[in-house]
Amino acid sequence: MKKYLILFAVTLPLSVWAQYLLPNEEILYSFETKAGKKMTLVKDKKDEYIQYRFGSKNHVDMEFPLERTKDSWKKFKYKSYFRGGGKQNSGMELNYLSFTNNGYQYQLFRAYYAEDASYSTGITVTDSKGKETNIDGIYKTIKGCMCHLEESKLIEKEDTGL
Repeated sequence: MKKYLILFAVTLPLSVWAQYLLPNEEILYSFETKAGKKMTLVKDKKDEYIQYRFGSKNHVDMEFPLERTKDSWKKFKYKSYFRGGGKQNSGMELNYLSFTNNGYQYQLFRAYYAEDASYSTGITVTDSKGKETNIDGIYKTIKGCMCHLEESKLIEKEDTGL
């Protein structure tokens, strides 16, 4: 009986994680939210697709896009801004990834501001009337970095306007 409990304890986290990461995938960016949800941005190891997943730790509530094809890269837009120089130069690093699904605009973000050494991450969801809902992420739970999208030729880059 004890063997079965140990086996169950080991395989349960793997099966829960499997919903967010398939064997052919790697994490681009992931974090847990203050509301107990999980966001994971994954890509196929051979760059066949990119996909956003969001939900509870035990269940993926939303996947975007649903189809896992090369065209999925065209459904996302990435922008970033970096200013070095530390606190005296108001240094910062900003990363954003956006997409639209069912009339809602989603924007993932990761930010660092040198002036107060603050870090933040999360998702801003904007409805068709312009109402924004912020989903705060827990910075210490981050895995990966959206910054790697800077080098990708598969995703559209936007100018930050800064």
